[in-house]
Amino acid sequence: MWSPNLSDMPRVTLTTGFDGLRLAVFASALLLCFAPTLHAQEAQQRQPVIYLVGHPEAAPDFLLASLDGKPVSLVGARGKVVLLNFWATWCGPCRAETPDLIELQNKYKDSLEIIGLAVDVDDAAEVQSFVESSGINYPIAVAPNELRMQYGGITALPTSFLIDPEGRVVQKHVGLSNPILYELEIRALLHLAIPAKIETFDDTGQIFLKNAERATELPGVDLSGLSPWQKLVALRAFNAESCTCGCKLTLAQCRIYDSACHVSRERTATIVEEVSAATPKTPDSPASSAFKPSVTRAPQQQRRR
Repeated sequence: MWSPNLSDMPRVTLTTGFDGLRLAVFASALLLCFAPTLHAQEAQQRQPVIYLVGHPEAAPDFLLASLDGKPVSLVGARGKVVLLNFWATWCGPCRAETPDLIELQNKYKDSLEIIGLAVDVDDAAEVQSFVESSGINYPIAVAPNELRMQYGGITALPTSFLIDPEGRVVQKHVGLSNPILYELEIRALLHLAIPAKIETFDDTGQIFLKNAERATELPGVDLSGLSPWQKLVALRAFNAESCTCGCKLTLAQCRIYDSACHVSRERTATIVEEVSAATPKTPDSPASSAFKPSVTRAPQQQRRR
């Protein structure tokens, strides 16, 4: 995957929430970065790292009506950093992070636009009641299913997309995230000083599922027994074959979209075995491009999402 190997330096966790210990370690690392007793080079090595997409793609735009009837769109926020937050009133982590989002919006009100997109809404009045009781100070709209799919399908809540002032998605966070991480990324996009290093990565499906074809590793797929050529053949097969679980995605996309899917996990494992047995280890052989995976049949009862 795109993340570099871990080292001894403190790093910012990207896709999971911070528990108390991680937050304490992270805060200590930030303090150490600026401790006067530290050598400058040592302080540099101890800085946390944040990751942003190196070649970001445009975020899918939309035009929705907020709960108070005002238009909500990315075009209307162009020139600002946007934090697009998919959430639901029944989601505990979503409720937990709301005060932090309110504080961020207050702190960077002139250069940040947080947009809350409520999903699985049965009663808009319930959403409105939560917005009023919690004092949310950023626009809230109801996200249609089509918009959720344009953003790769939202498999967990909250899911947030960080969008730069040019309207491009530079990071995605699934689950409860540390507000310090959000603020570091926002400040980086605003070209403000941060006590962290910035590194970039290529989107291989972490942001947009359509980019799964770029991936060289997939969740739950063991490619370690294949040669580089066999690995390439297997990855091509994963991207050419649709998963039969009902997700309407390729096997590669399904592994990223739903790593718990047993259908894509078992099918990719079968393809790996077939490639290992039937494909030469190098592309020199004429038979090297002739691999055809066995045919799989859709289960009689497709898994519902």
